[in-house]
Amino acid sequence: MEISAAGRLEVRITAADVGKRVSVRRLSEPGVTEGKFTDTVGVLTSWDSGVLVITRKSGESVRIAESSLVAGKVVPAAPARRRGPAASYRELAQVCARAWRPVESERLGEWELRAAGGFTRRANSVLPLGDPGLPLDGALEAVRRWYGDRGLPAYVQTATGAEGTQELLCAELERRGWVREVTAELWIGALAPVADLTEADAGAVVLAREADEAWLARYRRKGIGEVALKVLGSGPSVWFASVPGEGEAPAAIGRCVVDGRWAGFAAVEVDPEQRRRGLATVVMAALARRALAEGASAAWLQVEADNAGARALYAGMGFGAHHAYHHYRWPEASTT
Repeated sequence: MEISAAGRLEVRITAADVGKRVSVRRLSEPGVTEGKFTDTVGVLTSWDSGVLVITRKSGESVRIAESSLVAGKVVPAAPARRRGPAASYRELAQVCARAWRPVESERLGEWELRAAGGFTRRANSVLPLGDPGLPLDGALEAVRRWYGDRGLPAYVQTATGAEGTQELLCAELERRGWVREVTAELWIGALAPVADLTEADAGAVVLAREADEAWLARYRRKGIGEVALKVLGSGPSVWFASVPGEGEAPAAIGRCVVDGRWAGFAAVEVDPEQRRRGLATVVMAALARRALAEGASAAWLQVEADNAGARALYAGMGFGAHHAYHHYRWPEASTT
């Protein structure tokens, strides 16, 4: 916190700092028994009518009464990782988008409108990486119309918690009634340590360029059609891994997309009856070795905030959170 020469805490932020990352201290709410003060760090997304709104890295918005402020200051963007790769949000957003391509897309300024028959929100949402070339209300109306023409709900994918993410856009969407349905995190890490995790049973991992019927039998998303197969097979260099099982479906599967220095992992799934045998690690290590051979050095993956098992697994592999991402849906039903 900012401390004056006289040793007093000071509030050194104003409404002019909206859009900047700040750290504030406020008096705790009445009834709070642990600690007199509460600290909040995030992006200041509004300051109106005596109320500040700060969006934390997780995407959670915190409302703070101006009268409760004790101290506040603008702080630098989130620090770079001390180990493993460093990357901007924009670079990672573009890499992730290339690894999960829609079957149809259209540009709206620097926004990309994506559609794939409703198969996953990632392939059926707007990726807003800049100026749409229209005022926001006009851009969102164009988005609603574009998805409506395709019989799809309108989604916007946003991110929070890193330099260049979209806290202000999230706040504007929420003001306009868009509903945040899904929040997950993008984690990154060095690739070589993943490849070195194990060579045990490496020969049992089958790598292929296409997802065959056996791989799809283990994949948790059912009813895979032609559109879904196109999305699964999209990306600069795509690999599918399988560990054969006793039945029709493999014991474990995984997918990896190699794109320059990045290798993206997804669809790492294990037969529930064969979990805790290290099969997920075996699959990821095999895919990592393949990606290293193609020149990659860094890795990324997406994990849901409430998936404790996956988070523990990936943390043990050296991955860490880079930013959170969210899908906002236009609530059509509420407008009728």
